[in-house]
Amino acid sequence: MSHLILLFPLFLAPAFADGGGQKSTQNLCSNDVSHKRQKRDWIWNQMHIKEEIDTPLPHHVGKITSSVRNNNAKYIIEGEYANTIFKVEETSGDVYAFERLDREKKAEYELTALIIDRTNNRSLERPSKFIIKVYDINDNAPVFVQKVFNGSVPEMSPVGTSVTKVTAVDADDPTVSGHATVTYEVTKGGEYFTIDDSG
Repeated sequence: MSHLILLFPLFLAPAFADGGGQKSTQNLCSNDVSHKRQKRDWIWNQMHIKEEIDTPLPHHVGKITSSVRNNNAKYIIEGEYANTIFKVEETSGDVYAFERLDREKKAEYELTALIIDRTNNRSLERPSKFIIKVYDINDNAPVFVQKVFNGSVPEMSPVGTSVTKVTAVDADDPTVSGHATVTYEVTKGGEYFTIDDSG
């Protein structure tokens, strides 16, 4: 029986991406038509964080910012794991992760940004949803889909006769170059058998 091992190239995904701004706009106007409309915007960069960061917690994820000008303004986040895994600094809008994230468990989180007046808890801006995406690192080794693959070949078969097919899978992100690429190698019996990249 031939023994097979897996070889795979290692690439690192960029820790952060330069994000384009996401905006949610609300126009507020008074009943007096002589007043001009006031435009208020949520402004922040797209939020990305690399999985399994090994530096001390918490990890900075990004910043939510509103153009509202109010000395009593306070930022709040709600949604998936808000105020547990993710917390926001209420005056600056800086968002932090307080746990190491694993993309293979959860690849993105949807949260809602709010800004309120801390004196009366009134909303100063319409809430806006945003996504925190977790970037993949190549942290999973390929594994065979079954423990044993049986093969056979008739004696005196010509060179190139198929004996069996093996399959391994990798849990890393297949959209990141090389992270889920699997290659195969025969480690014993190579004088009689070869294996290609399809297994």
